[in-house]
Amino acid sequence: MKRPPEPLDAGELYRRHAGTALRRARWLLASEEDAREAVQHVFLEVVEHPQQMDRFPSFVAWLYSAITHFCLNQLRNTRTRARLLAVAVAPAGARAAPARGEALAAAAQLLDRLEPEVAEVVVYHHVDEMTHDEIAHILGCSRRHVGNLLARARVSIAAAARAEEERVA
Repeated sequence: MKRPPEPLDAGELYRRHAGTALRRARWLLASEEDAREAVQHVFLEVVEHPQQMDRFPSFVAWLYSAITHFCLNQLRNTRTRARLLAVAVAPAGARAAPARGEALAAAAQLLDRLEPEVAEVVVYHHVDEMTHDEIAHILGCSRRHVGNLLARARVSIAAAARAEEERVA
């Protein structure tokens, strides 16, 4: 007779992995406050919906995916986008915004135009410099699917660039 799985110890998982999740969220959101909120939200998901982790090979793979997905959603949030743009375009006389702020604002606008799954893969590949194999492992899909998602991203971004060029011209 098979024993039921051990109960999930969310407190222990938090103690062991919250630092990693916080560093990831800080890097993506460029805000300590928003990063801490993201970590709290994701670990609340561990308690409320532990079955979400079933399709991932490990808790760390699930956590990496969950924190990335949550942060991308936050970047799409209007309030967050407005704050990023305010930081990227500093008022006259204010200290110049770092190039990272400008890059984050531009990336948030581009990612906002992509489907959530496509945006997630773009971040893994271009920001985290993961291979197709590593991304496939985290998402629980094939390398080919990852390649297809990146191809869709290229098409969408190229179309957005053409539309912007036409708007400016």
